[in-house]
Amino acid sequence: MNIYDWLAKHDIKISSHQLIDDAFTHTSYVNEHRQALHDNERLEFMGDAVMQIWVSEKLFLHKPVLSEGQMSKYRARIVCEKSFARLMRQMKLYQFIRLGAGEEKSGGRDRDSILADTFEAFIGALYLVAGMNEVNKILEKYVKPLTDNPENLEMTDYKTRLQEYVQSDIRKAVTYRLLKESGPSNNPVFEIGAYLDEVLLGKGSGHSKKEAEQMAAKEALRILVK
Repeated sequence: MNIYDWLAKHDIKISSHQLIDDAFTHTSYVNEHRQALHDNERLEFMGDAVMQIWVSEKLFLHKPVLSEGQMSKYRARIVCEKSFARLMRQMKLYQFIRLGAGEEKSGGRDRDSILADTFEAFIGALYLVAGMNEVNKILEKYVKPLTDNPENLEMTDYKTRLQEYVQSDIRKAVTYRLLKESGPSNNPVFEIGAYLDEVLLGKGSGHSKKEAEQMAAKEALRILVK
């Protein structure tokens, strides 16, 4: 499957392929190829604007009515790197990103920043080549559940909580190590350990290293507090 198969599966019609190709092209890929290519950085700007206004409108129309402070808080939790990276994994769009060999080897396809930037670029490109009606088909399916239930967006940063807990007693930093990687290349599972010096505090698993680190920190907190 390629990105155009994915779009067809979602009944999305586009007028041009060029900007969609650009949206999935990382700077590392452009740097390693001589042909005239464009990366997705300018499209990120457009996609961010589309997401800001779309999410703002959904939160403004939410029932029961949300205060300005609530809308700002919830929008910040939806229109952010972590949220967009999660959507890329949920939609399985990460498989279409064009990365340079070095970036691919270093785990760029699992990096939240690259996933989030590509999501913004994709939304920006889709808006330009297909219009808002087609963009809505994606956002209504994948993002509207977030704006419908914004109270469920409370995101606990277990890594920060664990570090604060440790530093309240000793001035040392918690480190995270990859223990195991399993599963297919397009849907890997990472097992990460949270360590204080050489002591394993807790382990956690996830489909990204950052998610696994959070789960390891959560388990470490549970054990330490207990």
